[in-house]
Amino acid sequence: MLRLCSLFVLLCATSAWAGPSGPVRVIDGDTIDVGGTRVRLHAVDAPEMDQMCGGQGAPAWACGAWVRQELRARIEGRQAVCAAVDTDRYGRVVAKCTVAGRDLGEMLVSDGLAFAYRTYGWDYDLQEKQAAVAGAGLHATGVTSPAAFRRLGRAVPAQEASGECRIKGNISRDGKRIYHVPGQAWYDKTRIDGGKGERWFCTEAEARAAGWRRAKR
Repeated sequence: MLRLCSLFVLLCATSAWAGPSGPVRVIDGDTIDVGGTRVRLHAVDAPEMDQMCGGQGAPAWACGAWVRQELRARIEGRQAVCAAVDTDRYGRVVAKCTVAGRDLGEMLVSDGLAFAYRTYGWDYDLQEKQAAVAGAGLHATGVTSPAAFRRLGRAVPAQEASGECRIKGNISRDGKRIYHVPGQAWYDKTRIDGGKGERWFCTEAEARAAGWRRAKR
């Protein structure tokens, strides 16, 4: 019986294994580098970098970029300890991470900076409901869930440039968001795919606010 109990404890312990630890570099609202390892936070879903919030009479604002800014202010450069849960299709370690003993997923969802990603776990279901009732963070404004935003993006065909909106917001294979302006070396070769979340911008300021950076050439 003792051996069976010991085996059960061991199996439970291996459902999450040792993950990376080290200083944090924030990539977006639910993706961070920990000690140089790319980590996707488990069971949370933050707004996409190009996602806008608002509606119902409220002005549109770049909520995806805002969440990244908030997360950077809280944990950029601090030491994190992660317990790996899985590896996703992009090769990122999926993990639950803590900074100063606090679960980052719990912090994000409780403070209204992200949603519980129930497709992959119900860890933060209660925290999201409490944040919604309290009107915390994103819940204080009109916001579409990131999952719904991505579905909408896949349903919209690649847009053609119109009027003055000729800046191309491209997403590279490794997820970097780079914009190209007319006259740059790769502008004519760059194609915009709305299904990937790529888009056109009217101004460079708009592109930067949405989380894109200018191409180097």
